[in-house]
Amino acid sequence: MVAMKSDNFFERVYGIVRQIPEGCVTSYGAIARALGTAGSSRMVGYAMRGAGGVYPPVPAHRVVNRAGLLTGKRAFGSPTMMAQLLANEGVAVVDDKVVDFEQVFWDPQDALGD
Repeated sequence: MVAMKSDNFFERVYGIVRQIPEGCVTSYGAIARALGTAGSSRMVGYAMRGAGGVYPPVPAHRVVNRAGLLTGKRAFGSPTMMAQLLANEGVAVVDDKVVDFEQVFWDPQDALGD
């Protein structure tokens, strides 16, 4: 496993997540690939778990797993808060899964042109 300074890595993750457009979602793995660290999806998840107190705010609710599941929902203090935040942006969620995942998926590599 490659050691990385987590603060710097987390800030790079937050920088990408802040660019996810409202009404879109991306995955932990897509963020990791955009950072050039394809094997670090779990570290992206750790960053999302710690994003609650970060300023400027990080829309961590827009990050889901590769199948569109709300696997990080426990970090929001309520089992339904992540789904509610997505619904407020027009993203439908049924049974903790993003409906029409492919249509609302935002790929940071394509969008940011790295």
